[in-house]
Amino acid sequence: MTIKTFDAFSKLTFSGTNSITNFVYNFSGEFRDTKSAIRKSILYAAKEIPGLGGYVFVMEHEQEIVGVVILNRTGMNEYLSENILVYLAVKDEFRDKNVAEKLIQYTKQYCKGDIAIHIHKNNPNIKIFKKEGFEPRNIEMRLVR
Repeated sequence: MTIKTFDAFSKLTFSGTNSITNFVYNFSGEFRDTKSAIRKSILYAAKEIPGLGGYVFVMEHEQEIVGVVILNRTGMNEYLSENILVYLAVKDEFRDKNVAEKLIQYTKQYCKGDIAIHIHKNNPNIKIFKKEGFEPRNIEMRLVR
């Protein structure tokens, strides 16, 4: 399995962006966001929309996507993390092959600064993030308008 990295310098094609958007949507389970939100995070990572950019890490097996991490840079430090891991999605039949763990490890090695993740309190992937050194710290409260 190989991991490809996309950012502002190694941009995704239009079809690549669509493929990754669909992959994340299809393999995020009950906690998924809209395709529009997923696409926006990819475009932010690639600096196709204003922002600090980020990274899209795509794990492939025999030229097929089996896992994706989308990380956006925040430009903050000390009071908030420099990076936010926005999405982690793994194809169902690869969930017992440590794909999520390998993608998280790659993300930790590749990115500088702290990495935060907002994750639903009932998401079973919490145990994977804890195993990889992430610690529960804050409770997010959101005013939705």
